[in-house]
Amino acid sequence: MIKAELSECLSFNNLWVKKVRFLALTVNFARLRKNGGFFVINCMIHPHTYIHPNARLANNVKVDPFTVVHQDVEIGEGTWIGSNVTIMEGARIGKNCSVFPGAVIAAIPQDLKFQGEYSQVFIGDNTTIREFVTVNRGTRQKEKTVIGKNCMLMAYCHLAHDCIVGDNCIMSNNTQIAGHVTIGDWAILGGMCAIHQFVNIGQHSMLSGGSLVGKDVPPYIKAARNPLSYAGVNSIGMKRRGFTVEKINHILEIYRVIYGKNLNISQAVEFLEEEFAATDERDEIVQFIRNSQRGIIKRFTKQNGDEGIVD
Repeated sequence: MIKAELSECLSFNNLWVKKVRFLALTVNFARLRKNGGFFVINCMIHPHTYIHPNARLANNVKVDPFTVVHQDVEIGEGTWIGSNVTIMEGARIGKNCSVFPGAVIAAIPQDLKFQGEYSQVFIGDNTTIREFVTVNRGTRQKEKTVIGKNCMLMAYCHLAHDCIVGDNCIMSNNTQIAGHVTIGDWAILGGMCAIHQFVNIGQHSMLSGGSLVGKDVPPYIKAARNPLSYAGVNSIGMKRRGFTVEKINHILEIYRVIYGKNLNISQAVEFLEEEFAATDERDEIVQFIRNSQRGIIKRFTKQNGDEGIVD
């Protein structure tokens, strides 16, 4: 629990115990108890909350009214939990996170195969969970749902069981993600995307709003239109993250082989391995395609031809 000496919280010293109790009642402070000879009070936890005695909250955690924190929960330093939030068993929330009103973290999976097995939710440092987001904990398969560091899940997003989300990801409002989805670092999902179960989304990719995602989305690309299709490499996003022009153009040439040479996917992968020098980006893209269980998205035919080389 977060604790501070009474003299620090109230700027009063040498108060009698009865007076301290009366003052605590009149100003509506909560959880006054004795610890090592001092009466301590949780100054940053509102009294109109319920925090299970077995929950573990680090220093400087702030909890607003009408929030419920169940047992077997850990919350890191500097995190703010808004009002009307429910944090259930198995939640592990990192440092300096923000959880906005109405969110529900670590509820049991919406999976009929779930039989009450122990599982968890992990949320990395500096991640923001906006209003009414729901994050379900894992099932027997992975036993956890994971959100990385520096992520933002905007209002009304849903992240189902056994999903793995990398660092620095953004999910815009109303994005709905089914179970067993994997999302790479720096991925950005537009508002109202719907992601089918077991889909993989590669790092540094960007999905347009309203996308219905039933196939895997390879790394470094933009995906748009209906049906969801390849719409070029995410050159702007990569520039912002420090990719050199040479590296961006290298990635573009790889995707011209995959989507622009009238080769099927197997032929394109073989061509890349035979004709392109080994690089981290080439190997990552090839490996992503080889590991795809649902197949990757196709190319949308553009009347204006392929996109140009990055300047």
